[in-house]
This record gives sequence, C-alpha cells and structure tokens, in this order.
Amino acid sequence: MQTSAAILRIALLICLDGTTAAGVGREMTSCKAGFSEDVYAAFISKTVAAGQSFLQVEFDDCASNQDIRYRSSDPDFKVGNNGTLYATHSLHVPTNQVKFIVTARNVKTQEKWETVVKLHVKAPGSSIRDTNKDEKKDVLIESPQQSEETLFPWRQRQTSSGLRRQKRDWVIPPINVPENSRGPFPIQLVRIRSDKDKEIQIRYSITGPGADQPPMEVFGIDQVAGKMHVKRPLDREDIASFHLRAHAVDMNGNKVENPIDLYINVIDMNDNRPEFVNHRFNGSVAEGSKPGTYVMTVTANDADDPTTENGMVRYRILSQLPMSPSPNMFTINSENGDIVTVAAGLDREKVPRYTITIQATDMDGNQHHGLSNTATAMIIVNDVNDNPPEFTAATYYGEVQENKREVIVANLTVTDRDQPHTSNWNALYRIVNGDPAHHFVVKTDPITNDGMVIVEKPVDYEINRAFVLTVLVMNQSPLATGIQSSLQSTATVAISVTDVNEAPFFIPNPKLIRQEEEMPVGTLLTTFAAQDPDRFMHQAIRYSELSDPANWLNINATTGQITTIAIMDRESSYVKNNIYEATFLAADNGNPLASGTGTIQIYLIDVNDNAPELIPKETQICEKPNPNAINITAGDADRDPNTDPFVFELAYRPLSVRQNWTITRLNGDSAQLSLRIGFLIAGVYDIPIIITDSGNPPLSSTTVIKVKVCPCDEHGDCTAIGAIAAAGLGTGAIIAILLCIIILLILVLLFVIWMKRRDKERQTKQLLIDPEDDVRDNILKYDEEGGGEEDQDYDLSQLQQPDALDPVLAKNPGIRRVDERPIGAESQYPLRPTIPHPGDIGDFINEGLRAADNDPTAPPYDSLLVFDYEGSGSTAGSVSSLNSSSSGDHDYDYLNDWGPRFKKLADMYGGGDDD
Repeated sequence: MQTSAAILRIALLICLDGTTAAGVGREMTSCKAGFSEDVYAAFISKTVAAGQSFLQVEFDDCASNQDIRYRSSDPDFKVGNNGTLYATHSLHVPTNQVKFIVTARNVKTQEKWETVVKLHVKAPGSSIRDTNKDEKKDVLIESPQQSEETLFPWRQRQTSSGLRRQKRDWVIPPINVPENSRGPFPIQLVRIRSDKDKEIQIRYSITGPGADQPPMEVFGIDQVAGKMHVKRPLDREDIASFHLRAHAVDMNGNKVENPIDLYINVIDMNDNRPEFVNHRFNGSVAEGSKPGTYVMTVTANDADDPTTENGMVRYRILSQLPMSPSPNMFTINSENGDIVTVAAGLDREKVPRYTITIQATDMDGNQHHGLSNTATAMIIVNDVNDNPPEFTAATYYGEVQENKREVIVANLTVTDRDQPHTSNWNALYRIVNGDPAHHFVVKTDPITNDGMVIVEKPVDYEINRAFVLTVLVMNQSPLATGIQSSLQSTATVAISVTDVNEAPFFIPNPKLIRQEEEMPVGTLLTTFAAQDPDRFMHQAIRYSELSDPANWLNINATTGQITTIAIMDRESSYVKNNIYEATFLAADNGNPLASGTGTIQIYLIDVNDNAPELIPKETQICEKPNPNAINITAGDADRDPNTDPFVFELAYRPLSVRQNWTITRLNGDSAQLSLRIGFLIAGVYDIPIIITDSGNPPLSSTTVIKVKVCPCDEHGDCTAIGAIAAAGLGTGAIIAILLCIIILLILVLLFVIWMKRRDKERQTKQLLIDPEDDVRDNILKYDEEGGGEEDQDYDLSQLQQPDALDPVLAKNPGIRRVDERPIGAESQYPLRPTIPHPGDIGDFINEGLRAADNDPTAPPYDSLLVFDYEGSGSTAGSVSSLNSSSSGDHDYDYLNDWGPRFKKLADMYGGGDDD
C-alpha cells in the first residue's frame, strides 16, 4: 500500500528483476477486473483552479471499460470517463491532505470497485523518502528545481502465491513551472527513462500542446537521455497548464512502453495590475439617505490567478470632492467594491454631486508589494421632495370682463428649491374656496411653474361683481417623510368683474308654433319678443328680419309681432318636413351696439289644396289586346288624409275613349288601362283620365295620357317600324327616309373609291424605289462579305458597252479573269436596252434583272471577283472624260417627270430661269 502511494508525478527510478517478462505473459492469459492501485497519491497546491487535473486512475474490467462509470465521494473532485481526476471548482485546501474514495461501477451488472485517492498539499522545496516493498529500494521525491526521472512501465513478478497484479502506469504529479522565467533557456523539468534502456537503445519524444501542437516549440526532450525542458518563458494568463504525453520507442520506431501523461502547471506571478471595467463609474443616491445606504459598485479585474494573492484585489477611497458636509461621506467595501453612505447630511440643494477617486490593489491590498490602479466614481445626489412650493405673495389681484372665457385673469408666482422640471418641482394649483360655481381654474405654466388663473365658465356681472379665491399649491410628488407644508403654500386671489353691453336674447329659441297653410295675408302668427340681460342699463330693443326664405312673414320693429304677408304653402320647396324656419334680429341701442338672433319654426298643417296627378303621362301598347295592359299610378302633393285612395275613371269626351278603352283600379294609387276592342290602328292616342283624391272636400283633376299603339312581335314588344308608325309617320315618309340613307351610303362608297384611285396614280408617278433603299434616309452597311455587288441587286452588266468588246476579243487565249465576259457569240440572248426612257425606269430595272438572272456569262454568286484591276481588259468605259465643266448642251428637263424625289436635281440642272 505504501509503495502504491509513492508512485507519484515525480522522478522515479526502479530496477526490475528478470521475472517481469514472464509476469507480463501470464497477465495476458489471466485478467482480473479492478483498479491498478489500491491507493493513488498526488501532490497538489494549496489553491486549486476549477478543472485542474491531478492524476489518472487506471481501471480495467477486461471488456474495454465500455460500461464503466466513475464516481468520487468528495463533491469537490470528479473523475472523467478516461479516469482523469480534476477539481469541479476553484477551492482552497485548508488541510495538508485530502482523502476520498473513487468508485468504478458497471452500469449493466451494477458491479462496483473502489480505490482510495490521497492528495497531499505540497510545500515548495520539500522531499519525501518512501520504501518500495516489492523492490526494497528508496524512492526520492525531489523538489521542482531538481532533475526528475520517471521509469516507464513496470512488470508483474512471480510470488509464492502465484500471479501478482501488475501496476499498469506511472502517475506523474504535475510539474510546476513559474511564468515569466528569465532563463537561461532551455530549463530542464524532468527526466523520463525506461528500464529497458539497458537492453536496447530507446528514443524518447513528447506530444501535445506546446510540443507538436500549437503553441509549437514550447517544450522539448532529449531523445536519448529523456530529459524534458522548457525552451522559452511561459505566460499563465495565456495558457495556465499543459498536458503532454511521453513516448518511448526503439530504433525501429516500435513502441517499447505505453505513453504516460505529463501535466505542467504554470505558476502565477504578479505581473498584471488590476484593471477597472470602466474608467468612470456613475452612481446615484437620494438626498437625506441614512448611513449605510447602498450607492453603487465598482469592479476591477486582475488577469493573475484569482486563487492566489496575485489576483486578489482590494479597494479603497483615495479622495472625495467636495468634502462637504463631511470629508468621509462614503465608504467602499474592500472586497466587492460596494460603495455605501457612511455619514448623514446629503443635501442636493447644497451639493448636487460628488467625485470619488477609487484605488484597486492586488496582493490582497498590500500597498508595498501589490500593483494598483485608479478610477473615478461620479455620485449624483438625487432630488427628493423635501422643499414645498411657496407663493411669493399672500394676495394676488385680477380683473375680468363678463362673458369672457379662456382668458388669464392673474399670474401666481411660486418658488421651489427642488430640482426644476421634475415631479418634485412641478406645481399643482387648486382652488379650495370662493368659487362654488367653478368659473375659474388655475393651470401651471410648464416653463415658469407659475399658476395662471383662467376663466373656464363665463361670469355674469349682474350676478357676481367680484370673487375672492383661496388657492393652494402643491407638487406632483408628495412631500418626503417628515416634511410639512408651508404656510406660504396658500394665497388669496381677488378678482373684480366689469360690466359690458350684452346682446338681447330670445326665449325660447327656437320657438315652435302650429298654423294651417293657405291662411289669408295679414294673419297674426305670434309675438317673438327678446330680453335684455343688462338690468342696470335702460336700453330699447328693435326687431328686424334676418332670414325669410319664402318672404312670407313680417315682424313689427318695436313689438316683435309676426304676421303673414303672403299665403303659406306647405308643399313649397322652402318647407322641410312640414316646418318653415325664419330668423329674426333683436338689437339694442347700447354702446357698443349688441344684437341677438332668434329662430321661429312654423309647423304647417296640411289642407287639401292639391289635386292628384297621373304618372306616367306617356306609354305604349300593342295594337292587339294582350294580358300586358298599361299600369298607371297617381300622386298627390298633400298628406294623408288628403291623398289616396284615388278614384280613376275615363272622361266622357270624346266618346271614342270609353268605346276603345277601359280602366280598372288595382289599389289605392294604381290602376290598369287596357283596350276594350279587338284591334286598334297604330298611332298615338290622347286618353283623358279623371282622378279624384280622398280629401274633404275632395279634389279631382283630368290628366291626358298619350298612348302609342304599335305592332308588336311575338314577345309583346313594339317593332321598329311599328314604333315609327306609332310615332305618326306615314308609309311615304318612311320610304323617303330609307332612300336618303341609301343615297348617302353610295356617296360615301364613291368617295372612298376616288381616294384609292388618286393614291394609286400618285404612287405610279413616283420612282419605283423602295423607301428602305433610299440612300438619303437609310444606313448602308459596307463590311458585309459575299457575292460582291450582286448582293445589292445591281446589274453590273449595264456598265458593259458592246463597242468596248473588241480589245477583249483580240486578247490571246490563256488565263482569263473570272469577272470578264466569255469570248463567243451572244446573239441568241436579247440585248439589254442602253438608254431607258425616264418614264419607264421601273420596267427598265425589271428587264435588266431578268436578263442578269438568265445570262450565263454573268459571274456566279460565290465566284472570286477582282475589283482592283484597271487596264484595257475592263469592259467598262473610261471615266476620264467626265469633268466639272458646264460646257455642252444637255437637256435635263426629263428630271421634272421623275417625281418629287428628283425635284432638287431638276431645279439645279433643269432649264428653269436663274434667280
């Protein structure tokens, strides 16, 4: 058990006997599940970081450990799935040793195995000697500064009791290396050696971050001696620990030993000063706060190891400005940076803000050895409502005219020492006495905080000549605890009312009266008198008409009596819903003059003064009777009971009406008119119908309805001819109308034919040149390659003159140009015209085109054409004879016959007179 505890992360040197190889062979034939050690031991520091690993327990269940789960009895430590033991959180070991049990459990079979883990707190420079019971040799645990040596795997050995369990791997304690070391480099850390190095040559190597993984070339190892060293300074703030693996292979690269884990911890040095998260912190505290009131928290971070004094930051206050009312108004918690009040007397009205300089020092606040930094804390003293608003005067005065509203009567000024434009400063005013009718209201000026006394409801001089108001002022926020209202928070406002000339008014307004229509002129309807509200002024009132739409009424200027000057008709368009409205004016003789208006509404009672009328007054019917008779409706402008039901009857004159027609009543306002005889000639007939209403006395009227009798189709609708005939046109008139329509169509057709002929003649006179081929208005392409000028539909043979063929015929046989005409008789082909008549330009071009298409002497479309040949071989005539001389008599008058396109040339070369 002691030997197992001594197998730590340090340099070990153990000599093995010759029976080890046989033990390994026996283990391979017999496997027993369990931990490799009964007790694991390792050294740890006094302070442990979260996630820091210490050792690795080895367990084998003889089935690849797939169903094995590890558990630690100490909650501060956990075991990973690979058996690595690490700290669950940062902790400070209070004792010199930590001991707990690690359990391995098979989740399927629920079988458990246990081992003991001892973690010793290691003091720098200490050394421990222990005895290996199996080998009977001493093992030296050297200090970190000494060379460390590790013997790789160890073997099983034969005992009297048979096979003994093999210890599988060495557990190397972490190697501590201080950061920022000045060297000289490389610095040796540990030596790794296998017990087989006496038998074979072994090469050592390390892998992992810092060796063959980024950061590269931090650690190295002597491949022959196995001495591991660090090559450059380490920075704990960059990488706090390294996990490497050591390997041993023979000269052929074959693995000699199983790899072992090497853990290298970088020891922190105090090389970072605390850094505040902000250069300036802002906080606030209410004025009048009690000592111990929390204000704010400042925070500084130190990149050094927080579990050591290098990263332990402590705070203190260096200065406070201003130092009123006490130089020590605040204090700070040295550990967490909380700032609290320590003295009473915070008053925003005296000191609105404080500036505090704070220092943060590491090394647990040691001012001699620690590193420091400073920051500024701005503490705003928040306002509380500890000052009530106060009026600047005890009594205020104002004046207002009667009947005025929304006018300012008086301004009430107040003072408040609290922070302006806050709820502790904003004033609210309330009238507590002197205005039972609520004529006034006091509003707050948002800028000056003054109170504005405003007339909300007009006042009447005849009722109240003066007001004495009591006004109370307060803040939007209630006063702080212990603060009482001031006597100056109440003031008196005296308001005097001045009299003005008020307009007369009618009572009631509007005034409704009931009267029958058709009353005789001069009838007295009512007296519409106005009242003057100015009781203390003796004034006369005169009346006049302001609005009388139908001009039916008249008002007496002094008494206000209203009489009719025309007959009132309920059916007039000026009457709405049986009511007629008129407006009158009443004016006094005050200074200034004042007037008021009043409206009178006359409800007109209906009388039977309108006879019924027939709707519609025109209709049509087929010449033969059918079930579709004519439905007619009557209407009356009067109201019930002077309207329907109506009585319908045919007039007695002329006699043919009652002989040919009959009328049948359908309901109260409708009847049906139909033919009495079997056939009636098509035409328009006037049928008088007598309609009588139900009034008392009843009124009747005779309405003549025009009925168009026409021939109808099978659907009962009038035909077009029949409708015309019914309109009163005879057969002769209809024929005449049809003849006029036919003649008009013929004239239109002749005009269209004449226009087409004219366009055709105009086109014939013009040159037969496609507008698209007109070079004056089109773009020509010159970069196309093909059959030469034949692509342009030009007849090149027209340039060949028969009289120029003699030199060609005289040429010796041999190589000829492909664009030359072949030598031989050509009489079988028609000769092309040489001088076309100006009027036959189109025929000339078409004939030339046909001749070119049928001429075998013309070069083929895709033949090689030579255009740069000049000499006697060309059949074209010479152009050297052309000059710009105007000598010679040429007749260009034929250009005038070529149409408007050649008019410009005709003007230039024609025989016209010179301008």
